Amino acid sequence: MNLRRTITHIRTSADRASDEAARARVRAEEAAQSVPRRTEVTLGDVFRAFWHYPSPWMISGVLVTVLACRIILGDWRGTDAYSPVILILLFPFLEWLIHVFVLHWRPRKVGGVVLDTLLAKKHREHHIDPRDVPLVFIPWRALIWVIVGYNAIALIAFPRLGQALTFMLTVAVTGLIYEWTHYLIHSDYRPRSRAYKAVWRNHRLHHYKNEHYWFTVTTAASADRLLGTYPAPATVQTSPTAKNLHGAA
Repeated sequence: MNLRRTITHIRTSADRASDEAARARVRAEEAAQSVPRRTEVTLGDVFRAFWHYPSPWMISGVLVTVLACRIILGDWRGTDAYSPVILILLFPFLEWLIHVFVLHWRPRKVGGVVLDTLLAKKHREHHIDPRDVPLVFIPWRALIWVIVGYNAIALIAFPRLGQALTFMLTVAVTGLIYEWTHYLIHSDYRPRSRAYKAVWRNHRLHHYKNEHYWFTVTTAASADRLLGTYPAPATVQTSPTAKNLHGAA
């Protein structure tokens, strides 16, 4: 009898242990299902999301309009190529200058009035939270003035309307490339090519390592290298103000 009781007790204990193990597995599976799973973001996903914001549409509208005007006007000449070639060659340096002196503008008080700009304010907010998608794009209110300004200057500065339209078209193309590249870097899409990985790494170092270096966005090791803002990351201290430009917050 004692032997039977012992065997029965062992079987009961084993059944209980088995039931508990089964319940534990169920709980683990339910917990795993309740955790959001990170899916791989494709380039197509990012491209479709890109068009949910105003600046790509604004720039594209200018691009299509100017392109149509340029085609209708005709009068193609070899001199039309000067401004696109020069702009493309200078673009990394223009990007660097705008980033340093416009976007990283430090507010100044002159005669009791604080001198600041919408672009600089929004860029400081962008550094505070680089994952806030709307802040990745050029603010649409500022973009209106940028579009009106550079188009007006082009129409006045160039001797021929064809040259002016070609320049305006090139600016629109480079502006759209800038917006796309900047958005892509801050998205969840991960680099595939070596060239894009360099650009992606460059800009993330600027945001998360030190805001005083790596100012170019669409290129890497170009203007930064020539202008002395492309150090080896290991030689640079992590800045306490990378997310709080100028310690203003």
